[in-house]
Amino acid sequence: MKGLSGKAVIAGIGATDFSKDSGRSELRLAAEAVLAALDDAGLTPADVDGLTSFTMDTNTEAAVARSVGIPDLKFFSRIHYGGGAACATVQQAAMAVATGVADVVVAYRAFNERSGMRFGQVNSGLVQQVNSSGTDNAFSYPHGLSTPAAFVAMVAQRYMHEYGATSADFGRIAVTDRKHAANNPQAFFYGKPITLEDHQNSRFIAEPLHLLDCCQESDGGIAIVVTSPERARNLRQKPAVIAAAAQGSGSDQYIMTSYYRPELAGLPEMALVGRQLWEQAGLGPQDIDMAVLYDHFTPYVLMQLEELGFCGRGEAKDFIADGAIDIGGRLPLNTHGGQLGEAYIHGMNGIAEGVRQIRGTSVNQVKDVQHVLVTAGTGVPTSGLVLTA
Repeated sequence: MKGLSGKAVIAGIGATDFSKDSGRSELRLAAEAVLAALDDAGLTPADVDGLTSFTMDTNTEAAVARSVGIPDLKFFSRIHYGGGAACATVQQAAMAVATGVADVVVAYRAFNERSGMRFGQVNSGLVQQVNSSGTDNAFSYPHGLSTPAAFVAMVAQRYMHEYGATSADFGRIAVTDRKHAANNPQAFFYGKPITLEDHQNSRFIAEPLHLLDCCQESDGGIAIVVTSPERARNLRQKPAVIAAAAQGSGSDQYIMTSYYRPELAGLPEMALVGRQLWEQAGLGPQDIDMAVLYDHFTPYVLMQLEELGFCGRGEAKDFIADGAIDIGGRLPLNTHGGQLGEAYIHGMNGIAEGVRQIRGTSVNQVKDVQHVLVTAGTGVPTSGLVLTA
């Protein structure tokens, strides 16, 4: 292990309920999640001296601090690129703790993404941004590429063409996620598994993506407490050690529309994250006991398996075909139900599930978990974590 590895831990996790209409402000959701995470760790707001979040979060660090009673902040930072920021918020927190800049840092994300601004709908404001992203979006929107599903559908079509993957292969990811969500009382789709036939019969959103290939739109919040291993020894929970944390942006990278690369059906930024994670942690794909792979759209789960080295290019459809990603398989996946089944909280709920697996408290607990991989948003500059017991 090297660099940041082992110098910070996740000591607390907290969440609101997950719904389609929270009935409260995004700031209140953030405050509820932060307070729940601190309580989980056995800490108080007075112990916190750092906050990290997404640039997309509407709740400033100062407002969250006021709302929960954090007196002083010595560190605060924000990560860009939507869901790609998830694991990077924890990386930032870990770097602050490891360097002594802060002692207890809380990463948070909260939104009314279903009852408020719906990420799955056309948002003309993204074209009107006075920045380079607005310029980039102005190229794609006039051609009908104006929703995340449409952006991903382009890549999915090419992936199917090049490697022989089918819609049913994508559907196996959705079926597995929903099977796991059916056992999770916190999941929006608790008690509601689906079959592959259900997947195939669901309507197209942007061909080849069916409705059941697409993650939920959710209201809710998640918070994660990061501190030093020494501090965690006296806290309430078994810590999840941050064995590796990395970010990655690949060559010719855009936000969801990296169509100008020689290879369209890949995620080179995730491969970059993976190489860093394996080097930092001193581990490889063969050492991972379970994984939480960002599943806003099912095709990108297959592509991540390949980019991270669990199988060769184009082989993910075969890798998942024999129950490999179920409980008891060689790589159980998204045991909380993922963003397809539990909730879409921009990947932060996946980090919380990784922590539960290390603690041994998941509703779909994998036996003898020592090493967990968690990834952030795909199709954008992204990030990842390896958590260890």
